[in-house]
Amino acid sequence: MYGKLITIVGNSGVGKTTLAKKLCAAGGFAGGLEQRQEERPFQALMAADLSRYALPNQMDFLLARAEQELAMRKRGQMGLLDGGLEVDFFIFTRHFARRGYLSAAEYGLCERLYTTLRQLLPPPEAIIWLDAPVEVAMARHAARGRPLEIAQQTDLAELDELLRDWLASPPPSPIWRIEAVGDGYLQEEAIAAMVEKLVMGVFHFS
Repeated sequence: MYGKLITIVGNSGVGKTTLAKKLCAAGGFAGGLEQRQEERPFQALMAADLSRYALPNQMDFLLARAEQELAMRKRGQMGLLDGGLEVDFFIFTRHFARRGYLSAAEYGLCERLYTTLRQLLPPPEAIIWLDAPVEVAMARHAARGRPLEIAQQTDLAELDELLRDWLASPPPSPIWRIEAVGDGYLQEEAIAAMVEKLVMGVFHFS
């Protein structure tokens, strides 16, 4: 029996990984955290030559996300994904296409891959959206100090726009919007309330 899948989305640096870790620790959920970018085979190459390696980098990420979803569902328990297949296509792939790192034909190839993967895999049962102004995401992005960052401070406004466009489409999963300006949603009481909702399967959020 396949387990349920929840994805956590938001701008780069907004706090998706932190929330995923806290929810998994409190609720005993299976976790699928975003892999460190330096662990992906094309990330460092893309950082050095954006146009040359954008296509293999995005295809690798889309495939890795699909593999991650499949593995988590096979565990038969609830799983939380930091980011996800939709984030890597609708936000990052579109961002790279806008910036000219992907040609129209290369973007079309990524779109075909995403569409095929999502047809083969069921969408997440719910999406947790960490909503914060770009300025907040920029401050947190600067503070996290990752050694390798493809998304730069100057990209965050466009990433936020693409994220909001996708969420307004709307996605095929219920959206749970969480105000993430402060850190109240990360406090013990708030985490416990989130875990209770997820365990009870309350996926139609108000």
